[in-house]
Amino acid sequence: MDVPDELVEHASRLIYARRCECRSRWRKLGCFRQALLVLVHLRKNETLPALAAGFGVSTATAWRYVDETLDVLAAWAPGLHEALTGLGEGDHVIVDGTLIPIDRIAADEPYYSVKHRKHGMNVQVTARPDGTPLWFSRATPGRTHDLTAVCARGIVLADRAYQGAGATVRTPYYHHREQPEHYQQFNRDHARLRAPGERAFAQLKSWRLLCRVRCSTRRIGTTVQAVHTLLTCGYSG
Repeated sequence: MDVPDELVEHASRLIYARRCECRSRWRKLGCFRQALLVLVHLRKNETLPALAAGFGVSTATAWRYVDETLDVLAAWAPGLHEALTGLGEGDHVIVDGTLIPIDRIAADEPYYSVKHRKHGMNVQVTARPDGTPLWFSRATPGRTHDLTAVCARGIVLADRAYQGAGATVRTPYYHHREQPEHYQQFNRDHARLRAPGERAFAQLKSWRLLCRVRCSTRRIGTTVQAVHTLLTCGYSG
């Protein structure tokens, strides 16, 4: 698996701290092996039966290990206020949204995104100008509009889906081809500054589980926060 041992060790230390906190009894897998199992699940999108067979545990045990570790990692993900701490006056951040694809049938209307023409969960990101993710939002059903899903604070660069969010949110002009040249130049500059924001989602979806999620929609937000913790450890994929 293409992740460094240091990342597995970091996750295993968090698991060890949780086990000590809850005075957990003996487990079949040690902390390092449990961390490795979960990272394989996230990184390669291996199914739980395959993981269980590979690590010599039952499917139910693999599920418990994954569930526990995601909660442990997610607890260390920064909140929005913490993420924005340290930004100077006049600094800007980038806000964008993505769809995490899920397995759903046509009847599950709340999860269907007309924009993407597929079922999924809407996740928003606040990123630095270089594309480093600062904060990921909770996951909402795919039909949720980006403007509804985002909580914009400070000076934000966003695409047209966020028009009407407020005076501090800078969005492109509509119908810019019919506008004066300085409007067109504004849109070009805006697009150039926003482009690095795509890197945040590229890093997120380098963990292949988030390219096609099979778990309960209630766990997707926790999974995103867990991956964010791994990204803040210095590994971007």
